[in-house]
Amino acid sequence: MHKQALHLHIQGQVQGVGFRPFVYRLALEMGLKGWVNNGVDGVHIEVSGAVDAIQHFAQRVAAEAPALARITAVRQQILVAQTFPDFRIIASESLNTPQLLLTPDFGLCADCKSELHQASNFRHNYAFITCTNCGPRYSIITGLPYDRPLTTMRDFQMCPTCQTEYDDPLNRRYYAQTNSCPTCGILLQYVEAKNDTSENNEVALQAAIAALNAGKIVAVKGISGFLLLADATNSTTINLLRQRKQRPSKPFALLYPDLECLASDVIVSPQAAAALQSSVAPIVLLPLQPQPKSRAQVAALAPGLRRLGVMLPYAPLLELISAALGRPLVATSGNLSHAPIAYTNEQALERLSGIADGILLHNREIVVPQDDSVLAFSPRQQQKIVIRRSRGLAPTLLLPHFQPQNGLLAMGALLKSTFAFTHQNNLYLSQYLGDLEDFDTQQNYQLTLQHLLNTLQVEPTCILVDLHPAYASSQLGRDMAEARGLPVVPIQHHLAHFGAVLAEHDLLDQMEPVLGVIWDGVGLGEDGQIWGGEFFVYQQKQFQRKSHFQYFPYFMGDKMAREPRLAAFAILGPDPFLEPKFSAAEWANYQVLWQKKHVVQTSSTGRIFDAVAALLGIMDVQTYEGEAALRLEELAWTYWQDGNPMPDCYIFDTHPAPQQLLLQIKADVEAGLPSNLIAFKFHVSLIELIKTMAAVEQVQRIAFSGGVWQNSLLVDLALNQLQDFQLYFHQEVSPNDEGVALGQVVVFPHLHKS
Repeated sequence: MHKQALHLHIQGQVQGVGFRPFVYRLALEMGLKGWVNNGVDGVHIEVSGAVDAIQHFAQRVAAEAPALARITAVRQQILVAQTFPDFRIIASESLNTPQLLLTPDFGLCADCKSELHQASNFRHNYAFITCTNCGPRYSIITGLPYDRPLTTMRDFQMCPTCQTEYDDPLNRRYYAQTNSCPTCGILLQYVEAKNDTSENNEVALQAAIAALNAGKIVAVKGISGFLLLADATNSTTINLLRQRKQRPSKPFALLYPDLECLASDVIVSPQAAAALQSSVAPIVLLPLQPQPKSRAQVAALAPGLRRLGVMLPYAPLLELISAALGRPLVATSGNLSHAPIAYTNEQALERLSGIADGILLHNREIVVPQDDSVLAFSPRQQQKIVIRRSRGLAPTLLLPHFQPQNGLLAMGALLKSTFAFTHQNNLYLSQYLGDLEDFDTQQNYQLTLQHLLNTLQVEPTCILVDLHPAYASSQLGRDMAEARGLPVVPIQHHLAHFGAVLAEHDLLDQMEPVLGVIWDGVGLGEDGQIWGGEFFVYQQKQFQRKSHFQYFPYFMGDKMAREPRLAAFAILGPDPFLEPKFSAAEWANYQVLWQKKHVVQTSSTGRIFDAVAALLGIMDVQTYEGEAALRLEELAWTYWQDGNPMPDCYIFDTHPAPQQLLLQIKADVEAGLPSNLIAFKFHVSLIELIKTMAAVEQVQRIAFSGGVWQNSLLVDLALNQLQDFQLYFHQEVSPNDEGVALGQVVVFPHLHKS
């Protein structure tokens, strides 16, 4: 029998997912000898045995890998046959520069959840139960490879019982770096009115549960940051939380104890159920049941909306709290509006004491703060829409066909900021980091960026920024480049959006033209105007701007984004129809300002949505970004939901004029047409415009990006009305500005070829 040795190098998301124990058990089962270890560039395996046996082993390693693993490459090298005494896991190597995908945090697995509630289990009610299949990863990593000394679990020495599990290859906790138990583990502490009331974990936990039952607001340290919890059935508590958090009407997410309770309030599709119960465990936006049953105060939780953001407990601590309450809880980020999420005990005590009545802390550090990820599914077609990519999804982005240039640091945009970094053919896209108009968010952005560079032990060679010079991300990029002597390359905002969706669908190298419908709020254009309603064509590796909504004045600058009535005024001018929306003094003042020359113009689709919302009387002034467009979408949905016929469309030409559109809408309003019909007709007309543009440009492929494409009704209508075309929507990243950093990396090489 011919013997051989084989070296396997497995790359991808392969650390912190139980890969080494899996390999060990497989080798034992197949009677092979050798070793497996974590390296800074993935998992390495050497096996020796019969040629057929080791080739079969290599096939099974790839085919039967742990569910949480994501393999990007398997490299094989035949070696001279060696003699190994057995098969073992050997010490990790960390001699070279890391070349690894970073593993995200994983939600509570079914096995750990079961043990958590078993009275006979020694981890019964232990709020930090984990195994190789669940628990924190990215949020506690201080270096690579992923081993306990390079995580914030380094401070917790395992007791003999935990160590035995850790050393047992047949145990689910074999090499589980987060393993601990009540004897050797993490300690809870409950603080109320600056008094520590916790003698032990159980006392602290019960104090927090009692506070929630009493209608108090409690800040809880989760896997990757603090959450503010409150009883969602208590309208007084909800309104108090709104007041303290300075969040008058933006919807709150809800945490439900189980899927059954959740499904009593919202309509859960199979796709939504799978997402809610996945290892990502995101918030999912779902339509309300006609008669919600849980007593959740829907009107106070999501004013004016027919959807709720809902999730299931993804951390054992949240599972224990949620199970004890047995009803939905508000679960919102632990911060003031616009500030980054609190993630250290010190931050929570300092920043959240004015919001929360009590704070449930623990003594495991969080290194990388992250908000909860948010998904939506379009109501009819169940098309997935990533609203926020964060905990459970960041920071690794796997696009198998996209090979980026290495050493690029892309700084992203201003709102919904992220950064992207390319290293050793891996692509890292940070979690959602918030709006960089806020200084604390800028600090958090820089800390997260520095943590990634330190973890990977590498520096960028080129920095990519948005074309807008005043964006905080662009300024930070230029400062970093100057300090390091690196080149800075500005990339136009909407080209980046288009590039991101092309890369997701492996469309960069194909020769057929692709129409890019890039619709959002704002982005500086190459002509110095504010773009946002763009039609591009990508063909033969070239981007061309083919058309856009006709420019209208960027009236009152950023104030227009907060006041839909100003968007209507900017498009229609001082039309008497709009006068009731303003005080007499405002109306007189805006008419004077209107007479002045409008140097800055915009093609923003986001502002067109706002203007239509104002015309329909939905709202004149917003309390949060996107509120008017969201309410307009909900109104339009009621028309389609009721099975009404498709209406005629508003008329556009191929260089669409917003003024022409709004005059038609105004006529319908004055004619007394139902507002939900007008709202729906507006949405359908936009899709018809896309169909017209595709015919003019003679394209069969249409790609969509920009924040407007978070609108699930618009997505459904595109899928419904554009069936003769191949349509490409974002799948891995959000269509909003979170995807700009990825797009900057994509577009960069094309700039240098043209």
